[in-house]
Amino acid sequence: MDVIDSALLQPGRYIESEDADVAAFAPRSIDGAADAAERARRLYYAVRDGIAYDPYCDLSRDESYSARGTLTLGRGNCIGKAALMCAVARAVGIPSRFGLADVRNHLATPRFLALTGTSIFIHGYTEIFVEGRWVKVTPTFDLPLCRKFNVHPLDFDGRSDALFHEFDTRNRRHMEYLAYRGVYADIPVKDVQVALQAAYPRLWEHNRSGGMHDFAAEIGEDREESP
Repeated sequence: MDVIDSALLQPGRYIESEDADVAAFAPRSIDGAADAAERARRLYYAVRDGIAYDPYCDLSRDESYSARGTLTLGRGNCIGKAALMCAVARAVGIPSRFGLADVRNHLATPRFLALTGTSIFIHGYTEIFVEGRWVKVTPTFDLPLCRKFNVHPLDFDGRSDALFHEFDTRNRRHMEYLAYRGVYADIPVKDVQVALQAAYPRLWEHNRSGGMHDFAAEIGEDREESP
């Protein structure tokens, strides 16, 4: 079995597992859970569906990377939701770490693709240590969003990796994992900010200036598949 670094059970600068609201959110979500896998499963669904996905968060601001900030806002992008998943896991004694990957998103709104200029995205996810092994979980897309987007909701059984589906409900390409960038005890915010600003300068300035959109409302528009 892996030797677990104590930092993966302790609060971090952005993974604030000791925060009162985060700590309260965790036990409410796992009431009646019999074991670690079931606790992990229930926490996953609480974060997946209790926090709306929002890719228009201002990522020049620290709170957009924070578990506490994401919980307070009730919305976040993949990084903020992964931070919250890490925090609630640690709050109930499950080791966790934050991961980064590059993914190709074959289905996105035209407006979002115009702002990013690419279908390749830097993606944040969570790893949790359950029953002697690390498991990848992706609580990014909430159930209402999946239904609007014709995407299969990503389920988690508490024991197996929960990674983005390759195809949507209409058998179109959805997500493709291109590379893994590494795992961390806390969110490497400065490095991520540099990478995001360089990769998506137009989206970065759009969000920083407060020019946000309702992403869920955009999904009714015709979507463009990447070449």
